[in-house]
Amino acid sequence: MEKQSDSLINFISESAKIGKNVKIWHFSYVGNNTEIGDNVSIGSLVHIDYNVKIGENTRIEGSVYIPPLTKIGKNVFIGPCAAFTNDPYPMSPKMIGVMVEDGVIIGGRAVFRAGVTVGKNSVVAMGAVVTKDVPPDVVVMGHPATVRYTRDEYEAKKRNWNS
Repeated sequence: MEKQSDSLINFISESAKIGKNVKIWHFSYVGNNTEIGDNVSIGSLVHIDYNVKIGENTRIEGSVYIPPLTKIGKNVFIGPCAAFTNDPYPMSPKMIGVMVEDGVIIGGRAVFRAGVTVGKNSVVAMGAVVTKDVPPDVVVMGHPATVRYTRDEYEAKKRNWNS
């Protein structure tokens, strides 16, 4: 793990498994039995609770909350202030995590209901409220999040924007 500054400003559990070339920025928390793959970047003020799994080459921006039992795949981008939940009926003693499959892009301030799965290569727009499973290769947005177009259409819009 590459240290960005004094290690006293972060808490990383001794039981957490941290891959190679992981960057954890200021004031972040990594809980017990969490596994973080290689080449992951974790922004400032991120809270990653216990029993979380994060795949390699994932980038998590600042102020993201990832509760226990969440699973995040490889090559995922999570924008600032996204929040995942793990209790569909607070304060229930039974919890279930969110599953984010490989290649997903999540915009800032997106919120996820406990137990949902975000399908491979999907995009969740900024501010979306995800209350049900997201199919693979689509873009969802809104409150509640609904499918608006395909990932291929997203990539075409992105190419057009960048040209």
